[in-house]
Amino acid sequence: MTIDEPGQVSITCPAKSEHWHGPAAKSPGKTREPMRAFIGTLVKGPIVLGPTAGCQDTDESKEKTMEERTGLVTLKGNPVTLLGPEIKVGQPAPDVELVANDLSAVQLSSFKGKVCVLIAVPSLDTPVCDAETRRFNEEAANLGDDVVVVAVSTDLPFAQARWCGAAGVKNVQTLSDHRDVAFGRSYGALIKDLRLLARAVFVVDKEGVVRYMELVKEVTTEPDYEAALAGVKEAL
Repeated sequence: MTIDEPGQVSITCPAKSEHWHGPAAKSPGKTREPMRAFIGTLVKGPIVLGPTAGCQDTDESKEKTMEERTGLVTLKGNPVTLLGPEIKVGQPAPDVELVANDLSAVQLSSFKGKVCVLIAVPSLDTPVCDAETRRFNEEAANLGDDVVVVAVSTDLPFAQARWCGAAGVKNVQTLSDHRDVAFGRSYGALIKDLRLLARAVFVVDKEGVVRYMELVKEVTTEPDYEAALAGVKEAL
């Protein structure tokens, strides 16, 4: 809270896009917000409530307003809640910004012109994710230059680079969603409270349209590789 001039009060909330500015009400009983009533006991005059461009929602507040989906995925047999919308075949693939191993920003739209296989995994440092990414690395070697395979996780870019080096993976590009889980929130693959991605596969054609998708029902199991590869061939 700041006093701009005698009788003028400004309040900015760092987590919510609201801003109070103006002289406070002498009789605040009819106002709705407790904060207004509080200020009204300090100075005289009306209070003006308006938006503030400088306020940014926190990741936590964003997650609270996301669409929640249940009954779709389990983790070790336990149901989990996913945040974000359902991605359907035939819709444009959401364009989000991810982080490469060298910390550079990468837009998914930069792969337009190629068939893009997006594999979402919880963490490369787990056995199932390790096996899945290695399998797609082997398959990618036979898919040709018109196909790019991208593994997305919330692992730090440094961890992804270390894993790729240790596993000898060169045909799969790893991108990190650790910064603001934009991929997880946009593709409906963010596991609520865990800040991990559910296991999923999306095949996006050269025009940026989703042509195949699988949301794996049990996070600790591998996806249907044959169906995903068939989706790639149909998208070529």
